[in-house]
Amino acid sequence: MRDLIPRYARRPLLLMLLYNCGVYWLTQLMTAGAVHYDLTLGLDRAVPFVPSFIIIYILAYVQWVAGYIVIVRDSPERCFRVISGEMLTKTACLICFLFLPTVMTRPEVTGTDFFSRVTGLIYALDAPDNLFPSIHCVESWICFRGILGAKTAGRGYKLFMLLFSLLVFASTVLVKQHVLVDVISGVALAELGQWLARRFQTGRILQRLGAGRGRTVS
Repeated sequence: MRDLIPRYARRPLLLMLLYNCGVYWLTQLMTAGAVHYDLTLGLDRAVPFVPSFIIIYILAYVQWVAGYIVIVRDSPERCFRVISGEMLTKTACLICFLFLPTVMTRPEVTGTDFFSRVTGLIYALDAPDNLFPSIHCVESWICFRGILGAKTAGRGYKLFMLLFSLLVFASTVLVKQHVLVDVISGVALAELGQWLARRFQTGRILQRLGAGRGRTVS
């Protein structure tokens, strides 16, 4: 991992990971007794339950690891900007999780095939709350958007990240882990966070905090 992740990127990535864990799990504890809202629409009820898409849902974690490694290796500027934008997005998620706690009713998994069993396991491990926005959609979209414009990533890689992100979006609703508004809000907040990072050059904060060493962030 030391060869994969540049020195300047290690603290920003660790800070991002810790902040992500805090936003997701602490808000679950803080809203445990609060009223939760179901944002399911009629269109969501028309979406079929397709357990086989649980594989895409799980592989999203691999996409994130690979995606962030490519992003931070491109340059210190991109590393600081994208990560600071991601943390701005997670701050927006924090507000949503606290003030609009969400829940959904998931289907009963009755199948005995491999995909159904894996889906049942994910259901057992992941409570159906903190849904709006979808963290899956946030992270997959950032992994795609964060590398656009980079010369170190080829067109084929960028196209793959786009297509895989779209598959991740589909997986979240097809395995009934999210509803459509969770997907839309996830992409919108990911875009907002990256725009704010560019507009206000928030990557400089990571550099000034000593989170990394590199060229001046522009």
